[in-house]
Amino acid sequence: MSPEAKLYIAMISPHGLMRSKNMELGKDADTGGQIKYVLELARALVDHPDVEKVDVITRLVADSRVGPEYGRPKEEIAPGANIVRIPCGPRRYLRKEALWPYLDVFADNIFKYFRSMGRAPNLLHAHYADAGYVGSKLAGVMGIPLAYTGHSLGRVKRLRFLEQGMKIASMENRYHIGRRIDAEETTLDNAAFVVASTNQEVEEQYQLYDNYQPRRMVVIPPGVDLERFKPPTRFWNEYPPIWYEICRFLKDQGKPIILAMSRPDARKNISTLIKAFGENQELRAAANLVIIAGSREDISAMEKGAREIFTEIFSLVDRYDLYGQVAYPKNRDHEEPPVIYRIAAKSKGVLVNPAITEPFGLTLIEAAASGLPVVATRDGGPRDIIGMCKNGLLIDPSDHKKMGEAILHAISDKARWRRWSRNGVNGANRRYSWAGHVTKYIKTARKVITQYDARRMRPAHKGSLVLTDRVLVCDIDNTLIGDEKALATLLDRLGGEGDHVGFGVATGRSLELTLKVLKQWKVPRPNLMITSVGSQIFYGQNLMEEQGWKNHINYRWRPDRIRELMEGLPGLKPQPKEGQGTHKISYFVDPGKAPRPREIARSLRRAGVPVNVVYSHQAYLDVLPVRASKGSALRYFAAKWAIPLERFLVAGDSGNDEEMLSGNTMGVVVSNHSPELNKLRGRHNVYFSRGAHAWGIIEALEYYDFFGDMKPETQQLP
Repeated sequence: MSPEAKLYIAMISPHGLMRSKNMELGKDADTGGQIKYVLELARALVDHPDVEKVDVITRLVADSRVGPEYGRPKEEIAPGANIVRIPCGPRRYLRKEALWPYLDVFADNIFKYFRSMGRAPNLLHAHYADAGYVGSKLAGVMGIPLAYTGHSLGRVKRLRFLEQGMKIASMENRYHIGRRIDAEETTLDNAAFVVASTNQEVEEQYQLYDNYQPRRMVVIPPGVDLERFKPPTRFWNEYPPIWYEICRFLKDQGKPIILAMSRPDARKNISTLIKAFGENQELRAAANLVIIAGSREDISAMEKGAREIFTEIFSLVDRYDLYGQVAYPKNRDHEEPPVIYRIAAKSKGVLVNPAITEPFGLTLIEAAASGLPVVATRDGGPRDIIGMCKNGLLIDPSDHKKMGEAILHAISDKARWRRWSRNGVNGANRRYSWAGHVTKYIKTARKVITQYDARRMRPAHKGSLVLTDRVLVCDIDNTLIGDEKALATLLDRLGGEGDHVGFGVATGRSLELTLKVLKQWKVPRPNLMITSVGSQIFYGQNLMEEQGWKNHINYRWRPDRIRELMEGLPGLKPQPKEGQGTHKISYFVDPGKAPRPREIARSLRRAGVPVNVVYSHQAYLDVLPVRASKGSALRYFAAKWAIPLERFLVAGDSGNDEEMLSGNTMGVVVSNHSPELNKLRGRHNVYFSRGAHAWGIIEALEYYDFFGDMKPETQQLP
């Protein structure tokens, strides 16, 4: 794209409850700072002169237990920026850990959305591991760059939970931590750049990952809306309603407020803060504790995790007899956080963030901008924020005794408190504005988009399947390759077409051998590869495997039993390891000694093992799952991406191409074909070329008017 062209950025954030107004932050463990960050980033991005359009893509939820707006397909955030809600699994609301089985469908539905617009984003930005999994699949298919923000990281969470004594089995059962880490590894492998909020996040947290690539990491501190978050005025004539809600709990409202503000989540470690307060008599005498843990009605109707958190809060208040010293108001409006910070600052209190791990720390920046000093976990974001702003203390989140001592120390020296308050306001305004965040973000995005565009300009590599309306799919050996001049001419022809023309290969080779031969013949990597006789499908430069196809063909596949039944058959010799696949068992054939392919298939079927047996070049035999073949894989791809079969031109030379050449596709059999394809002569839409290898494909491009209306003037006679 030209440097002057404006950008379309699509952000993916599937979990939680996302709406542009009256955000229900803290409603549950999934509706917290990430939701706010994504929406505020969208607003800031669309205000940048380089950005035309921003979509925030999330899950559509049609559930009477939540607001009806979460079931609306589209909602405006600001002019040019929208929330786009896409179906993903059941219509009911699900916690993020329950979304994993539906993310492949979510990715497919997002792709269909882009196709419906006829436009691909210039950049995808995935938020959290679930979105990273989806974004990796989409970026690979569409050939566009992926940005990633982890928000919190599974490997770090697992370490913290282990330190607390939680068993791996419990983590897996509740948080699916292994699957999350796998998704994060995949995302880091595919991301063009990773947005981190702190240097510590890069150097100590992402460094735990196998696919840690520091050159792709960019530290861009999160922004804060400085119009909303500001210090209290000197004189406050009338306190807001939330103050009176807080006062209902407290005997002495004149004490400094120790404020905790987070969603109800075990990882936020609210219980340790209550223990720190409850066991420090001097702190209890000097201050009040105010806990804002989201909004609630009847806790018995809440999600299990949140219900357990509130039950523990109530239990600890009772154990330490903290009535009159701890406030935990029931409801909180999304407009109230700035006011709550100012109330705490007016009282000469502090914000305490005791989270087990905190890569982000948006509440710390909001508190700093509000003139409220902070005491926070010695991890991630707090280390950088307090280091930059000089407005508080760092603590060990697992040591409640020292936590209590640190909080008491923070509120005891009034001169130091005032210095911290001023430092926080100045630091937030200087270092944490959305304008500054977006400036660095766009500079980074422009760089990677330019790099991806340069790759897409290489001959024969078509850019995005979003724009594709026709696809050339070629067998490799003896069809695409075999004549260097013909291949160069074909690639040159393809390179002159736009993104509306897709290019793919379908081969009996494994992925490894396919990549090797394409490199040897200087064929740019296609955006579709059907390999191992149709038992695998890969997309784009990032080689994303189609998991839906893999699951589909696994039906009744019993490879060990097949090998057992095939052992000892005359005229068959197993191919070496590189010729085998997870869903492909391959043999060399001596035609004079081996049973006919149909007899082999019949005997396996009678033994209760349905398979697809493919015989090619009178020398090779492949045993595949009954649902697998080049033709079936091609049709799966066509249906998935809504490209009519009539708009595929398929080229082949041997028996394993037969199904692919049959049906509604436009087919070409090159002149150097194997005898087993002669039976296709006279078939509708199967053209037998005069030219061999790629010359035959070029012939078919003209015959079918592939780059034009795709209507051959005449049908070839038998």
